[in-house]
Amino acid sequence: MRTVKLKDKVWQHPQYFIAFGFGSGLMPVAPGTWGTIAAVPIYLLIANDTWPLYLILTLCAFLLGVFVSNTVSKEMGVHDYSGIVWDEVVGYLLTMFLAPFQVKWMLIGFILFRLFDIWKPQPIRFVDQKIQGGFGIMLDDVLAAIPAFLIMQLLIRLI
Repeated sequence: MRTVKLKDKVWQHPQYFIAFGFGSGLMPVAPGTWGTIAAVPIYLLIANDTWPLYLILTLCAFLLGVFVSNTVSKEMGVHDYSGIVWDEVVGYLLTMFLAPFQVKWMLIGFILFRLFDIWKPQPIRFVDQKIQGGFGIMLDDVLAAIPAFLIMQLLIRLI
């Protein structure tokens, strides 16, 4: 029996394809940043929806992420493997909630989300370390999106 390579799984299995952010999680350097970049086209598709629909779609993306992240991480035997980046997709979408549809805000939201996702101040770090499974994988990025969102909203009002 031949061993299936990870990249083959990502391109052949829908759960891996989603968990790995449409393949962006396969990047050898900074997969989380590439996963956030992969979120941009999704944001572009839903940015002009009504805010309730935007939140519903983001919630669906979160629930999908819990499922695929849990399944893939269990199958791989690694909790929160760095290539699983669907959590970055959802985190970016949450950061961009209610932001003006302009490139400058997309960039500011990107930077803010990546800052908090990488830095992981408490309680984000605690959640990242202690809560396992797909829910834990997704939750730390949701928590990183909260201060990014709040700072973004403050900047929108000030600039």
